[in-house]
Amino acid sequence: MERVGNDGVITIEESKGFTTELEVVEGMQFDRGYASPYMVTDSDKMEAVLENPYILITDKKITNIQEILPVLEQVVQQGKPLLLIAEDVEGEALATLVVNKLRGTFNAVAVKAPGFGDRRKAMLEDISVLTGGELITEDLGLDLKSN
Repeated sequence: MERVGNDGVITIEESKGFTTELEVVEGMQFDRGYASPYMVTDSDKMEAVLENPYILITDKKITNIQEILPVLEQVVQQGKPLLLIAEDVEGEALATLVVNKLRGTFNAVAVKAPGFGDRRKAMLEDISVLTGGELITEDLGLDLKSN
């Protein structure tokens, strides 16, 4: 209890074995995974781990790669990975991210935003505060092409 503090969350889950394990996660954790298994960086653990990535946070659904092309150009130029948190990433946009990851052009992981409705927007705002980023939302007059 002391390790998580007053604002922490404790989750108890049934074990698959006979051991008791304690895992302390610092930061934020949410219940959505990567948009495609091709984004996995550790195939043994089926995890996508990124070191010091650019983080793009939006409440939009991204289907066209043109929507995020300016960001991708910066990512390639800087040689850093990209974590994309959006309402959804699908179609041409998802296919392009996967193909470029497999070719080694750049490393990107797309994740569906947590929550629904107004709760989703609040959670995205929390993520942007935690990561030092900015939530790109049309409600604030922001769009992906200009940021």
